[in-house]
Amino acid sequence: MPPTAKITKEMIINAAFEVAEAEGAESINARTVSKRLDCSTQPVMYHFATIEELKKAAYEKTGEFHTEYLLNISKTEGNVMLEIGLNYIRFAVEKPNLFRFLFQSGYAAENSVPEMISSQELVPILSVMQKAMKLNEKQTRDVFLTLAMFVHGYASLIANNSFRFDEELAAAHLKQVYKGAVLAVREEKL
Repeated sequence: MPPTAKITKEMIINAAFEVAEAEGAESINARTVSKRLDCSTQPVMYHFATIEELKKAAYEKTGEFHTEYLLNISKTEGNVMLEIGLNYIRFAVEKPNLFRFLFQSGYAAENSVPEMISSQELVPILSVMQKAMKLNEKQTRDVFLTLAMFVHGYASLIANNSFRFDEELAAAHLKQVYKGAVLAVREEKL
């Protein structure tokens, strides 16, 4: 008799991520995850005492996926800020269930905008931005905050089916916001 395939914690997290992507985070439960793994619910409940723990693990994986998605920018001399901002909006277009899971489900560890801006998860994005804009850390965080509020609003409208995505128009708006934010932080030095 062949040995039974071992279902690992990582496999369960990946399956929960897939459920969130396909059906929405509210569909993550022992049955939907075990169905994706073609196993009983027992391995799911063995590795995760509660479904809440599993959702938190899937949320973390979604956050990592989102960061990679944002940083998937061309290596040309294009506007890095524009590309990151458009990737944020594209994420809402292409992965609306994951967008809602990350930003509208209540699983974020941060409870305020200042906490979000100071989070370790933002370090890779902020360092790419800082290098591209040639600003100091505080200025970069200030520009990021302005851009984040704009692109998040834009992306939220799209992810919730209230707004059709027009990349050209979004890029034009994002350029205006970016120029204004950079100009504002540079004027603060005067």
